[in-house]
Amino acid sequence: MTDRLPAHQIAYARLRDMVLFGELAPGAAVTIEGLVARLDLGMTPVREAIRRLIAEGALQMQGNRRVCVPRLDAAALEDLGYARCAIETRLARQALAHCDATGIEALREIDRQLDQAIASGDIPAYLRSNHAFHFALYARARSEVLEALAASLWLRFGPSLRVVCLGQGGARGAHGGALHQPDNHKAALDALAAGDAAALAEALEADIAQGVENIRAGLAAGRFA
Repeated sequence: MTDRLPAHQIAYARLRDMVLFGELAPGAAVTIEGLVARLDLGMTPVREAIRRLIAEGALQMQGNRRVCVPRLDAAALEDLGYARCAIETRLARQALAHCDATGIEALREIDRQLDQAIASGDIPAYLRSNHAFHFALYARARSEVLEALAASLWLRFGPSLRVVCLGQGGARGAHGGALHQPDNHKAALDALAAGDAAALAEALEADIAQGVENIRAGLAAGRFA
């Protein structure tokens, strides 16, 4: 499929994933030439991808032809948490009407993969499975506008999860507790199976709040310095 896509779209998708899944740590500057080499693409498509991600707030330009993922501060974190709750709970409620048994089982399979990643301490796999779970659900809402807004928020929020998901004995939050304890994805799946919109929204709110709290603790611990 990628062979059929323009180079600038390939560059954008690859660089977006590097940002989203924490391959580029917040605050760590990389050169444009370095990104060209890592993406194995030309300078022009990589520059265009960088421009798009800067416009989306996922990257910021620094001097000497360098870019970095912005560090979150406490105020930005609170705003992102608020916006995610508002948009993603709406998406989840809308998705409920279009989630049949097959769709719920597909979400359960993604959640099983996420559990395996947590158990093995595979943080890249955890981040990808966590994102896949949410956006497989949101895709069923059939709202291009809200899904695009949610994706934009995740570009700002997601990189910081990589910083706090470090620890011994599996993926853990900044407080040392295992991620997804309590398991809000399981609560969301139960709500989907029961057709309970209120419980589904509550599970999503709890899941988002858990991520916010992990990042807040990381800020307090100086992990973003």
